[in-house]
Amino acid sequence: MTTTGEDSTRAPQGPWWWERWRSAALDIGLAAASAVECAFEGIRFAHDAGIPTPVGIVFGVLAGSVLLVRRQWPIAVVLVSIAITPAQMGYLMGIVGLYTLAASELPRRIIGSLAGMSLVGMLIVMFVRVRQDMAHGTWDLGDWFVPFASITTAIGMTAPPLLLGLYVGARRRLMESLRERADSLERELQLLAERAEERAEWARNEERTRIAREMHDVVAHRVSLMVVHAAALQAVARKDPEKAVKNAALVGDMGRQALTELREMLGVLRSADNAARAERSLPLAAVGVAAAAAASRAVEDAEGPCLDDLDALIGQSAATGMVVALSIEGDVRSYAAEIEQTAFRVVQEALTNVHKHAAGAKTYVRLAHRVSEIAMQVENEPPPEVPSQAPARLPSGGNGLVGMKERVAALGGVFVSGPTDAGGFRVSAVIPAA
Repeated sequence: MTTTGEDSTRAPQGPWWWERWRSAALDIGLAAASAVECAFEGIRFAHDAGIPTPVGIVFGVLAGSVLLVRRQWPIAVVLVSIAITPAQMGYLMGIVGLYTLAASELPRRIIGSLAGMSLVGMLIVMFVRVRQDMAHGTWDLGDWFVPFASITTAIGMTAPPLLLGLYVGARRRLMESLRERADSLERELQLLAERAEERAEWARNEERTRIAREMHDVVAHRVSLMVVHAAALQAVARKDPEKAVKNAALVGDMGRQALTELREMLGVLRSADNAARAERSLPLAAVGVAAAAAASRAVEDAEGPCLDDLDALIGQSAATGMVVALSIEGDVRSYAAEIEQTAFRVVQEALTNVHKHAAGAKTYVRLAHRVSEIAMQVENEPPPEVPSQAPARLPSGGNGLVGMKERVAALGGVFVSGPTDAGGFRVSAVIPAA
């Protein structure tokens, strides 16, 4: 079926081949008017051709009714109008047929060929008719009038419907193209919204992971040392009261430090949560940016540890009875805050793991300042088979090594961990200095 004026993508709502009932009513009305016109013109055709008048009327009604299928077969309608042009009937059908043909999606060469045939047929018929009228004495305007009237009438009956049909067809195609572009733009906007939601969810997950990692680093090390000191306090409470008092003071100091760090972390979380609530009125595409900005602000606002705190960290472990040796290579210099904080957390978590899994083992902490990177290594020997005091059982969540690897990888570094040949355990990390 040829599309002539309706949106071919819509589901048909009219009868037969019509898209709408309004189109069907219009075509039926035009076909009825064309049938009536051809019926009256069929009377004269029957008189000129010498056939019975009813035959001419029936012929005209049948020819004019062809206009009913103009949307389905526009080429057939134009061909019928050209065929009955010598009988001097079907003018309305010719005009409407040319318009429908020009407005359709048919190739331009077919439209041009049929329009040219209609123009030539109309020109010949009008030339003969005007010449006959002048020969019968109806008009007496001179020989120039015959070609003038023929050409003018042929062009007037052919050009306007053809041009109007071409304009309507071009306008319809433009509207369809704009509609398709609007649909495509809507799909793209929907896709962008979905991607923005995914980015926002990713940012929220990253923030939750970062918070969990910070909470683990803050709590695990302090609480592990507190448990170790509490166990030592229990063991020497009666034998060495002075040492017991010293261990109790250390436990209190560590507990206060843990509470202080937790309070700072909770304060950052509250400020980030307030900022997120204030930005809820932003468009969906800004949610991911806002969440990432909140995470960045949280990292910037939280005053994390640095490499200068390593001595205090190792001193806390040594206070529990662990033998820890620290060696530093290269020229000591300062780094970006996130680099120093990551390096400190790696050493801290490694020492925490030693407390959990190899209590009493001698541990070596090595820090190397290189030209374009900083390297750290924490290695412990196998734990003593018969410890001097019963070690405290410390639970392990299995997240320490994962958190260290994530921290180092986030800065573009390399993290390696695993057992040594001597039965101990080694944690190594290299972080770019820039």
